[in-house]
Amino acid sequence: MKKIRFGVVGSNFITDWVIAGAREDERFELTAIYSRTQERGEEFAAKHNIPHVFTSLEEMAASDKVDAIYIASPNYAHAEQSILCMKHGKHILCEKPMAANASEAREMSEVAHTNGVTLMEAMKSTLHPNFLAVRDNLHRIGTPRRYFASFCQYSSRYDKFKEGIVLNAFRPEFANGAMMDIGVYTIYPLVALFGKPQKIEAQGIVLPSGVDGQGAVNMQYEGMNATVLYSKIANSQLPAEIEGEEGNIMIDRIQTPADIRFFPRQAPASGHERRAEGESLTIDEGHNEYYYEVKEYIDLIEQGRVESAVNSHSTSISTLEIIDEVRRQLGVRYPSDRE
Repeated sequence: MKKIRFGVVGSNFITDWVIAGAREDERFELTAIYSRTQERGEEFAAKHNIPHVFTSLEEMAASDKVDAIYIASPNYAHAEQSILCMKHGKHILCEKPMAANASEAREMSEVAHTNGVTLMEAMKSTLHPNFLAVRDNLHRIGTPRRYFASFCQYSSRYDKFKEGIVLNAFRPEFANGAMMDIGVYTIYPLVALFGKPQKIEAQGIVLPSGVDGQGAVNMQYEGMNATVLYSKIANSQLPAEIEGEEGNIMIDRIQTPADIRFFPRQAPASGHERRAEGESLTIDEGHNEYYYEVKEYIDLIEQGRVESAVNSHSTSISTLEIIDEVRRQLGVRYPSDRE
């Protein structure tokens, strides 16, 4: 079995989680870490048994010890780092959101195609078997009429923010904020299933640092409405749902779908019937939730494909086009934005 040798950029907890899932695929081999400091790089390398530490990204990109690179740096650096590595012939698995804006994502896609390397956004939820079960059963709801998703999670960093300490999660120069961090989880599946909307209307709360703390977005499709809620300053337990004329599909958590149920349309209730539990569509293969994105990515490399059919470049770009418009309406701008 040919191993795909990975380097990683970024040494936070997300990288820890992705490595744990990736190691469930026997084709994955972790060979290198890039860190701005030797000390931090060696610390992370010891933690994960990584043989090579680089303090120069260009040196890692040029190294013959690496085939593919997982990028989990701050959002503002995704495009620049990915493009550098792709120009050295390295395949890129880039953490979500793929770039700071749609313009950067388009450039990343162009570089990937020009250099014949695999580029994929690491949106784990849309490659999970449970999301694929939603997609494969979507026809059962008949004509779709509404998509609803909510991801509201109070950030531990918000307490520091209220104390006057602005950490990276709430700084526009890092291309951060609630939509980029967690709102993207509500938008990306929508685009993967239904494409781009015809109209976008957004409302939200912009924090004093210049990023959004929460928001609500209504979108219009031909014959269908979509509404998403997202927040880093409040919690919510609301599930996601796709409603159609012949039934509806309920998803417990749009960001980590673990319980999927189909409800066929029933006769109008009198108000006394118990709510039906629905037909379970849940698929449990027993893998780490991050396993599936790495499996898809390695499959693409082995097949010589530049992009995924599910987490496609067009889905990543369209998602960022929606996010760009939401930010425009809320008045959130990043230094990396272009006029």
